[in-house]
Amino acid sequence: MGKKLKHHSLIDKVYKRLNLCIAFEKVRANKGAGGIDKVSLEEFERNIDLNLEEIHRLLYEDRYQPQPVKRVYIPKPNGDKRPLGIPTIRDRVVQQALVNRIGKIFEAKFMNCSFGFRPNRSALGAIQKVEEYFKEGYQWVVEVDIKSFFDTVRHEKLIDLVAEEIADGRVLRLIRSFLKSGVMDEMEIKYQTTGTPQGGVISPLLANIYLHPYDEKMTAEGYKVVRYADDVIILCRKKQEAERALERTKQILQTELGLALSVEKTRIVHKSQPFEFLGYLFGRGYSDYKVPRKRAIDNFRDKVRRITRRQQPKSLEQVISELNPVIRGWRNYFCHGDCKRIFWDLDCWIGDRLKAFRVKRWRTRLKMPHEMLEELGLTTLNKTFYPNYNNLLPAKGQRYRKAVYGKSVRTV
Repeated sequence: MGKKLKHHSLIDKVYKRLNLCIAFEKVRANKGAGGIDKVSLEEFERNIDLNLEEIHRLLYEDRYQPQPVKRVYIPKPNGDKRPLGIPTIRDRVVQQALVNRIGKIFEAKFMNCSFGFRPNRSALGAIQKVEEYFKEGYQWVVEVDIKSFFDTVRHEKLIDLVAEEIADGRVLRLIRSFLKSGVMDEMEIKYQTTGTPQGGVISPLLANIYLHPYDEKMTAEGYKVVRYADDVIILCRKKQEAERALERTKQILQTELGLALSVEKTRIVHKSQPFEFLGYLFGRGYSDYKVPRKRAIDNFRDKVRRITRRQQPKSLEQVISELNPVIRGWRNYFCHGDCKRIFWDLDCWIGDRLKAFRVKRWRTRLKMPHEMLEELGLTTLNKTFYPNYNNLLPAKGQRYRKAVYGKSVRTV
């Protein structure tokens, strides 16, 4: 077998002015706040030519130094907080310029079992793959939960994996500089020897590079893996096969890649038992079902509550205009499940929230039919509003109702 060829002399393609312009357009399309330098997208764009020329010059002279990322915390449903790192606009442009050039190199080697943050692949594609394996007779599911994945990635191991394809030392140094740029947390800069901050443009690509050896080895051994970033499940025909798959997973992830698995969340279940994957709850009542998990419903309701809060100086039309993209995005993702009953409940609840907003703002007690909200432009989860709740879906058994709705149907 001949010697594997690596990619040399890539840095000049990274700092090419056209590539930097394309990178900024992608960063602008993704929006987002500024970093520790407090420079917003609008401020950066006002001097776009000067800013991109400065980036080009620093990269050309091999003097570019990333700034620490700004640490913010997003609350999680269980009460914990998820740390996110927000790079400066300038650093996001450079990271995107890197992704533009090296992403295609690694995309050519990534396995078909990987669905996260890749061109023409999505979470819905991963879910459809799971259902495809179920139809082929795979009955056992290995749920793999990597504990604090983005915080425990080993820098040198990651650089070695990148170096398997790229021999340009300046590109490798640039990636290492982003990994070691530090985190600004409560006015203190902390430098870490492991981890890649969630929120960085390049982090999803680096995550896929780091987990590629796992995909490659498990696929070569015949296991049916479905992975979206650090969310992993394995489909097996027999329980003994699932147990072997779990042991092999522990060996690769813990011993070879230095990652830790959550003892509580890593488990083996039969497809008849409820399990969660990418926002969906899979299970079986009188028949198989696939519905939004309770956490996804709760998060959606929290967003709607924030937008429709009564103490705000907005018109009903403005609130509906702000609400519609949230409803539309949630519907487009979960419409592939058994959701008509859930959609109906949420439509009724959203209508009640908007009617209460109208009463508060206009001091009126006049009834407002749901059809009037649709005339004002409200997007509904059900494309047509269902007036008869009982005719939506046949009952799928107490197990289905309890898994989806909790203690009673109306608690959604």
